[in-house]
Amino acid sequence: MGEAAAVKRPSGRGKFISFEGGEGSGKSTQIKLLAQRLEAAKLRAIVTREPGGSPGAEIIRHLVLSGMGKLLGPEAETLLFAAARDDHVHTVIEPALTQGTWVLCDRFSDSTRAYQGRLGNVPAGVLNAMQRVTIGDLKPDLTIILDVPVEVGLKRAAARRGDGAPDRFEAEDIRFHQELREAFRQIAAEDPNRCVLIDATQSKDAVAAQVWTALRDHLFAIATSAGTA
Repeated sequence: MGEAAAVKRPSGRGKFISFEGGEGSGKSTQIKLLAQRLEAAKLRAIVTREPGGSPGAEIIRHLVLSGMGKLLGPEAETLLFAAARDDHVHTVIEPALTQGTWVLCDRFSDSTRAYQGRLGNVPAGVLNAMQRVTIGDLKPDLTIILDVPVEVGLKRAAARRGDGAPDRFEAEDIRFHQELREAFRQIAAEDPNRCVLIDATQSKDAVAAQVWTALRDHLFAIATSAGTA
């Protein structure tokens, strides 16, 4: 059976897939590879990111990554992320899903829980309230969490930016990044039905193969059974 036939699914609402992980985990690379594979399978998909992804959210992205949010404190930084996500969801993500397009997003609400929640100590109640206002019941159908040792990820991030200065999060100390990795691993352990943890120290092709397997097992199989029910 060909790949396109293997991933055939009923028409209707698109699927929402988020990619999470620490700095240098390879999210951008894997999203690009997945988008190409979905296109080959005749499935419409868009690639987006957070913070950002829409004109208003991209302005906020610049403020956050410049370090402005850190100067204001974790609660204010969380508000900036929430404002960016609200614009992103309502102008890009929801319209695409409604039209049957798959959305591949580089970071989403799990990053807020990891960065601002666990590392910024913003209370869960505050995060939950902001989530209700900005995204309601929306959550990814599948979340791929790419896991690499901190030293590996930071080395990759440094190679990627070259002579450029590290952004607000890349510039944090090693302890911050170690706690960040543990936060994402905990998220994966607490929600195994939605999250798949993948060892991203492997070759990009090996990681891509595991991403595709995760889609097949979590989304395509469900769609196939729903279509034959």
